[in-house]
Amino acid sequence: MLLDEYQSKKLFAAAGIPVPPGIVVRPGEKPHPEFAAPWMVKSQVLAGGRGKAGGVVRVDGPVALPGVMKKLFDLPIGGSRPPMLLLEPAACITREFYVSLAVSRDRESLLLTVKATGGMNVESGEGSQPLIQKVRLPEGPTEAQVRSAFFRLGLRREQMDDFRTVVLGLYRAVKDNGLLLAEINPLAEVAGGWLLALDGKVEIDDSVAEIRPELEALANPGHYGRRELAARKAGFSYVRLDGWVGCVVNGAGLAMATMDALNFAGIAPANFLDLGGTADAKRMRDALELLLGDDRVNAVFINLYGGILSCAAVAEALLAVLDGKEPAKPVVARLSGNSAEKGKELLQASGLERLFLADDMAGAMELLGKLGPRSTPRVLNDSVSVAVSLPPVPRGTRRRDDVPSPLDLGPGTQVLVQGLTGKMGTFHAGLMRAYGTNIVAGVTPFKGGTRSGDTPIYDTVHEAVRQHRIDLSIIFVPGPFVADAILEAADAKVPWVVCITEGTPQLNMLRVLPALRENGTCLLGPNTPGIIVPDRFKAGIMPTDPFRPGPVAVFSRSGTLTYEASARLSAAGMGQALALGVGGDPFIGLGFAELLDLVRDDPRVEAVLLLGEIGGRAEEDVAAYVAAASYPKPIVSFVAGLTAPAGRRMGHAGAILEEGGGVARKLSALRQAGIEVCSSLDELPEAMARLLVKPRAAAGA
Repeated sequence: MLLDEYQSKKLFAAAGIPVPPGIVVRPGEKPHPEFAAPWMVKSQVLAGGRGKAGGVVRVDGPVALPGVMKKLFDLPIGGSRPPMLLLEPAACITREFYVSLAVSRDRESLLLTVKATGGMNVESGEGSQPLIQKVRLPEGPTEAQVRSAFFRLGLRREQMDDFRTVVLGLYRAVKDNGLLLAEINPLAEVAGGWLLALDGKVEIDDSVAEIRPELEALANPGHYGRRELAARKAGFSYVRLDGWVGCVVNGAGLAMATMDALNFAGIAPANFLDLGGTADAKRMRDALELLLGDDRVNAVFINLYGGILSCAAVAEALLAVLDGKEPAKPVVARLSGNSAEKGKELLQASGLERLFLADDMAGAMELLGKLGPRSTPRVLNDSVSVAVSLPPVPRGTRRRDDVPSPLDLGPGTQVLVQGLTGKMGTFHAGLMRAYGTNIVAGVTPFKGGTRSGDTPIYDTVHEAVRQHRIDLSIIFVPGPFVADAILEAADAKVPWVVCITEGTPQLNMLRVLPALRENGTCLLGPNTPGIIVPDRFKAGIMPTDPFRPGPVAVFSRSGTLTYEASARLSAAGMGQALALGVGGDPFIGLGFAELLDLVRDDPRVEAVLLLGEIGGRAEEDVAAYVAAASYPKPIVSFVAGLTAPAGRRMGHAGAILEEGGGVARKLSALRQAGIEVCSSLDELPEAMARLLVKPRAAAGA
């Protein structure tokens, strides 16, 4: 969640960083600043390049101020007009610098960056080279790092204390507010040698904002449209697009794949909307009202794969919303998975003429194509050749030599549930037991000595490990407590840890990853649906219906895509040796490369399916590993979100398409490594069948 400059400076000031005085002015207001002219008037927009676009103007006195304000309120920057302006005294600047603390996904670290030249051209590469230092957590910048930054900027000796105050204050703001970015540009030296934060840019981790109402309240409603605000209030992941088909989908991965399928069919989606894991009448009503009330939407596409979610319950919720009346606009529903046939029967029996049922994605595209205009199908430019390089060691968690293969997980595996007594833990532990998983203990602080059914509860993981051999721990604790739960299991030397929870603060995970590497615990997640070895073992929230025993290992960044793709393989006669989710968060444990290494020499796996998403470098890294290691088994891949607009977050935290051709890089890297890339889910079974024939034929020869 990005903040306006004036809000960013409030956080800086609270952390002890010197900022200029200022007042916020809204349309129609007449400012009466208590500080003398000249003034700087600044548009409060979230888009970059404000200064170059004319959004920052110097005003020498009150006569010119109304005209400048009107001009700035009418000036769109990044497609949006500012809902407010910031008025500050103009500073007498002698030098400008750049200082920031930012969470780096690529480097898996908090980075302290300084540059001896700041201002509008800091990103152009002009001026001095930046100094970038990794900051250890939770300690923060060391004195040596502060000195290194100080000398790189060329400040005077008497400015050392002031500079230290800025850097440590910046870290305090990051730590106290869960910031992903805290940037001062410029940090100005003003008359008298004082250091002053003249501009500020802050991004708050959404996972932290969700649990801190005072931070969530900093989101400026003036930057969002009515539908974005309604979706935010309802708890949907929603992104407004430019088409005419309103989409309601469960799961970010499937929602991105749906968006891609529509675009490739020449049917323009009006939005990305991830309904989430529940679809009761209220959520369905909120979603339909959001889309049916949108003048751009001519039809609605409900595309659901029922995992734990029941399609029959979804159908009942939809019919309750419609209340026997025809929908205001045509609705196409494609239901698959859990209770899909029952759900279809309910919808069919309604007799509603504007409610259409599709058996599959292809059928849905055909129906939607008759309800509105078709444009030229999107063609992805994936022919760009992008060089990739393999890190010396695969990124992520190192595996211990004594950790059993995930393929060996089975009825004899002894499982601990951290958070067993909570609602989610209790529910999913019951489903795991029904599949044959051997849950021997649970952990909930202050409930030690009690039982959940027949399962003993302990206060700590260490106590549970003293009483039982724990082969795997599965975590269902709330996001703020996830990092400590993972560290507790790792410290107790639990070989496998599966973290289901979504919404783990990123700074917390940066603290966890080095500890995992040190002791070798294998972590799946956070934000993973878990792992399943069909007919043998399940640890997670995966439905069991899509999976059949077979020769394909399925590794995925998305839960719904895991179910969807595995169901298609199973229907085509190709079962799974195992299926697991690496996790949808930006910082996770085991990655694709390490999982491929785990099954490399196992004869139970004949081929691998990789299900990727936009954002991050997971696909590039695994391609580099496959190419460098001459991987011996065929691999098929699918990447969701190929048609996503750049810079927009698509659902969970891991799925964001960066500017600069990230999609082309992913596809190019995969193909260079000899990995077959499918552009749609429909292509997966045929591609996998074709590749499976080759090693079998070679073995027969």
